[in-house]
Amino acid sequence: MMEEEKIFAGKLFDARTKELRDMKHKAHVFCQKFNTLDEYDKNRLPIIKEFIGHIGQKYYFQGPIQFNYGCHTYIGENFFANFNTMIMDDGRIYIGDNVMFGPNVSLMATSHPLISSERVSMKYKDGHVSMSEYAKDIHIGNNVWIACNVVVIAGVTIGHNAVIGAGSVVTKDIPENYIAYGNPCKPVRLITEKDSKMDLL
Repeated sequence: MMEEEKIFAGKLFDARTKELRDMKHKAHVFCQKFNTLDEYDKNRLPIIKEFIGHIGQKYYFQGPIQFNYGCHTYIGENFFANFNTMIMDDGRIYIGDNVMFGPNVSLMATSHPLISSERVSMKYKDGHVSMSEYAKDIHIGNNVWIACNVVVIAGVTIGHNAVIGAGSVVTKDIPENYIAYGNPCKPVRLITEKDSKMDLL
């Protein structure tokens, strides 16, 4: 079984293997290139399509950006990400349509074992020492707004139309149509017509 196959099978995998390092390097090079270009440069946004798993026709990343693999991330239509988007897509990340990220949003679809000998000391026959990880997918529904400085942890599903408040650490699923915030992030209440700001038009 290849290391990437281990990721998707829910197994421990070795992030230091050449197989995975080469995959990550491709994304890192494209991110570096993206981050050096001016935001009005017409060649900037198309770079995303060079390394991402899938993205809709309409999208915008303010930058800077950092993807770990890129090819494990799937984004729908009309996506917007503000400054400093970090996506650790060791596990797959699925993002729906009309999703908005505030500044400094991090999606962390990976983790390490807690026991140190499992994390950094498993030796292979060739003397190579593993840096073991395991990964779970992240699912973000349609019409979700994730505000600034939010961290979403591996294995989480955020339902359609949800709003995640600033500074939250999302460790558990958030239901549809809820505003949720805190560390750990918890659903606070349903979003209703009383939340309308149409009077500000």
